[in-house]
Amino acid sequence: DEGNDEQLYECPMCSLTCTNIQILEEHVDLHLEEHSFSEGGNLRDLELAQWLQTEEDNRQRSEEEKREKEEFKKLQRQYGLDNSGGYKQQFLKNMEREVDRGRMQPFEYHKRRADMMECLAFGIDDGKTKTSGVIEALCKYYQNENKDVRHVWLSTGVDHFHSSLGDKGWGCGYRNFQMLLSSLLQNSLYNDCLKDTTVIPGIPKIQSMIEDAWREGFDPHGASHFNNRLHGSKAWIGACEIYSLLTSLRIKCQIIDFHKPTGPMGTHPRLFEWVLRYYSIDNEGGAKVLCTSKPPIYLQHQGHSRTIVGIEEKKNKTLCLLLFDPGCPSQEMQKLLKQNSDGTSLKLLRKFVGSLKEKQYQIVAVDGVLSLEEKAARCRSSQVLTSEKIP
Repeated sequence: DEGNDEQLYECPMCSLTCTNIQILEEHVDLHLEEHSFSEGGNLRDLELAQWLQTEEDNRQRSEEEKREKEEFKKLQRQYGLDNSGGYKQQFLKNMEREVDRGRMQPFEYHKRRADMMECLAFGIDDGKTKTSGVIEALCKYYQNENKDVRHVWLSTGVDHFHSSLGDKGWGCGYRNFQMLLSSLLQNSLYNDCLKDTTVIPGIPKIQSMIEDAWREGFDPHGASHFNNRLHGSKAWIGACEIYSLLTSLRIKCQIIDFHKPTGPMGTHPRLFEWVLRYYSIDNEGGAKVLCTSKPPIYLQHQGHSRTIVGIEEKKNKTLCLLLFDPGCPSQEMQKLLKQNSDGTSLKLLRKFVGSLKEKQYQIVAVDGVLSLEEKAARCRSSQVLTSEKIP
């Protein structure tokens, strides 16, 4: 207003009018302090958030590393690579446990220990888990069976071996090799290949034989997985180790990989068709029961392996594999030796298409003898070993 000589000062930040310069300065200082605090608070909040995120990332990384280590140790234990000892150590430990529980007398412990040490010294299997004569009993059964089997093809004689106190939980691959070898030893075609293997080797001996194959140059990639060492461990073996061992003995074989289901509900009908061709290709004819000269087939899937000893063709054309399982004890297998069997024991062996529903299967099939040149060629090719895949 006119006549009012009082000086007015306007705040440049909020347009507040002050009558005193000192008051305005104090007012502006408050603005600046508030702005500075706000900026510093935002900065501190950002730093705190970044720190919290870093701590959370470190915690998750630590937990993930811990999980990975635990999983790795679990896999080492599962596959027998944890340096916890092998067949001998497990055999003795389990026998001691049997004595502690009163299920084995001390004198029996000492006798079995002495027997085991002798077998280990000679590299032979003690034969205590073996059942012989099952194929012959099956042949007689099928000749009299007149219900629903149209044709059946059987391997040449095969002894069944099941896991013992020394290899329970991890020895299936070795036991299946023993089954396959028991058949090859009965076939004169393989006499020359097996002249140094006239009896069934024990599991520690088989481990040494696989190591020998690795030293020859077979499957270096697979050997590195086991650090080139099996003997004295509980390491699981699979189709590649069986292939390497057989080939090192000049036994011609192949790995077939059924790497995905080929039928509804996760089934593998092409696996069954392949097995039928294997047995029937040189054994066609009208006979109902065909006792072939074909060796059994090694069958592998995740976590277990079995031995295919034959195949049924039903009157309705469905197929059924006959399998020897190393997990089946002798007491059960011996039920198959009864000539008056009504067939109920065959449930132990029979597997229909709907019964095999693992994601993937591999088989190792034997088909003759290799020359030294062929063996050398296969040794070279095994350094980039790939199995044949069934599409």
